[in-house]
Amino acid sequence: MLFQIYGDGAGWQLLGWLLVFTGLVLANEFARRSKLGGVICFLGIPAALTVYFIAIYVCAGMGMDWALNNQTYVHMTSWFHYAKLYAATAGCIGFMMLKYKWSIGKTEWFKAFPFVIVAINILIAVVSDFESGVKGLMSLAEHGDRWWLSSENVWLYGGWWNWVNGIAGLVNILCMTGWWGIYASKDRRDMLWPDMTFVYILAYDLWNFEYTYNNLPTHAWYCGLALLLAPTFANALWNKGGWIQNRANTLALWCMFAQVFPLFQDASRFTVIPVLYADGAMNPAVRPTAADPTMQGVVAVIALAVNVVALAFIIKRAVEQKKNPYKNEIFTDQKDFQLAMARAEGRQ
Repeated sequence: MLFQIYGDGAGWQLLGWLLVFTGLVLANEFARRSKLGGVICFLGIPAALTVYFIAIYVCAGMGMDWALNNQTYVHMTSWFHYAKLYAATAGCIGFMMLKYKWSIGKTEWFKAFPFVIVAINILIAVVSDFESGVKGLMSLAEHGDRWWLSSENVWLYGGWWNWVNGIAGLVNILCMTGWWGIYASKDRRDMLWPDMTFVYILAYDLWNFEYTYNNLPTHAWYCGLALLLAPTFANALWNKGGWIQNRANTLALWCMFAQVFPLFQDASRFTVIPVLYADGAMNPAVRPTAADPTMQGVVAVIALAVNVVALAFIIKRAVEQKKNPYKNEIFTDQKDFQLAMARAEGRQ
């Protein structure tokens, strides 16, 4: 068991997950199917939110109650959330430039942009994982346990699992192949990365779930499971080759929602906490007295093992095909790759 889902509230928790998963799938479809949808989601809404966020912090600095008590100001102050929101949004804009051939999106060198922005997003998370591991050690020396209170008033339990998963994230970057194999779909709805097959998707999903489980434990039910499964679901059933675009779209949209309405996850009937909180609750005002980090360790080891196996598999194929796996596509014989390429512009 990864999460505490039982009792009278279990139905609401499961409903919340279903609503988030369905909402993300539908929001991704709205964003990807037209230029207008993409412009609204990744230019219009982020611009409005930027003005809103600046207003909150300026007014909070002036001592205004509405800003000081604002959900975003109270619950979402970590550098990570803002970095992730804007990095994911930048990815979405770049992907639109590629699929619609806007400006530098027409150039050959810009095809490496998806690799660069995904690597940046992974590195942001890796730094956060290592940060939690360091603070866990500092807390152990000072308090005798690994609990530390984040800037968002969430008790985190830093340990070796953070280091293991951080290393898994670094390996995951090396698992991205065919950096220049980027295409627009014939209908211009999608930017395709055909060489990003189930091998990478599985390795990424395991690593990223463990990241959320370690560092966003009170949100992991949603930003871990629902947010990761939504783009994987779409890629598996109808959007072959479009997984990374699905992932960026859903991540950016979820970050926008969570930044404005954090209490949906933090303090509502939909709130779900992991088994880590052995006391059965997460109260920022009370230091936890018990922890169960077993699943943190188990998932971290699995994530690292799968990423290492994926990289070894990639190296083996690259050697057999006598190809540089980063300059060339190496999964061309796989069905998922072929289905994605059949959708690519300029292909029969």
